[in-house]
Amino acid sequence: MKKTTIGGMALIEGLMMIGPENAAIAVRKPDGEIIVDKRPLPRNNKFNKSPFIRGVVGFFRQMVIGMKALLYSTEFVDVAEEEKSDEPSKLDRFFTKIFGDKISDILIYVTVIISIAFSIGLFILLPNILAGLLHFNKKTSSGVIYYNLFEGLIKILIFFGYLSLTSRIKEMKRVWQYHGAEHKTIHCYEHGDELTVENVKKYSTKHPRCGTSFLFIVIVVSIIIFSFLPWVSTIMNVVMRILLIPVVASLSYELLRFIGRSELKIMKIFNAPGFLFQRFTTKEPDESQIEVAIVAFNNVLFTEKDADKW
Repeated sequence: MKKTTIGGMALIEGLMMIGPENAAIAVRKPDGEIIVDKRPLPRNNKFNKSPFIRGVVGFFRQMVIGMKALLYSTEFVDVAEEEKSDEPSKLDRFFTKIFGDKISDILIYVTVIISIAFSIGLFILLPNILAGLLHFNKKTSSGVIYYNLFEGLIKILIFFGYLSLTSRIKEMKRVWQYHGAEHKTIHCYEHGDELTVENVKKYSTKHPRCGTSFLFIVIVVSIIIFSFLPWVSTIMNVVMRILLIPVVASLSYELLRFIGRSELKIMKIFNAPGFLFQRFTTKEPDESQIEVAIVAFNNVLFTEKDADKW
């Protein structure tokens, strides 16, 4: 079975596929038409290919591309006429006057930075603070290990709670369905089947190289790495965790690649937690959503042989 680097992201009434050469956004408009926006990707450089660096670079790049795609998809949401307004707000006019045509890109990067900061606060600072409420003896090695393990348990519970809450939002159901359509389409391609609705329908909505699985691996790797950190002080404890984020992300990405590439049966054990969490972030899509996924995928097909090799 072929394993591809082609991946995607669910959007509002559509999805984006990212291939070796370009990204394609396919969105179904309220009138039923599927509109496609195809965008070339920056050429790969040594940072995109270097192990333990490509994970961090790729993660930030995908967040920027994903934010642009998400904003693009919202342009086609059917909004009530009384809610529509072509007149920009005073704040919009102010920022446009200051930054000109670059305002859109600047806001996207600012949003990505804020999103990363929010994730750091939720999954690093908050667990650290909560773990600090318990009085472990941090002067001993066992006390530091117990402290870090408890912090890791809090991270997993927060992650579980976050996915559980978002999956209950009615509007998110269709986003998760598009996520499922993305996985099914990639499975179909990797198994060498023709990309038709009927062929795609028979595959699973779970995929080992999903972003949800990656986030779970990040949490596990952070638990392991942080468990070996010596206790200095509360502030230094937080600073060390923030400084080690690129290391955690890089190791997690390489581990995801190894697990996704390996044919060993034992790897099913490592995939199991990721598949469990994907129960919250993927749902069974309908045929119209699968059609959108196929259109997006067909628009990232490439010319160079093995350009998408995982």
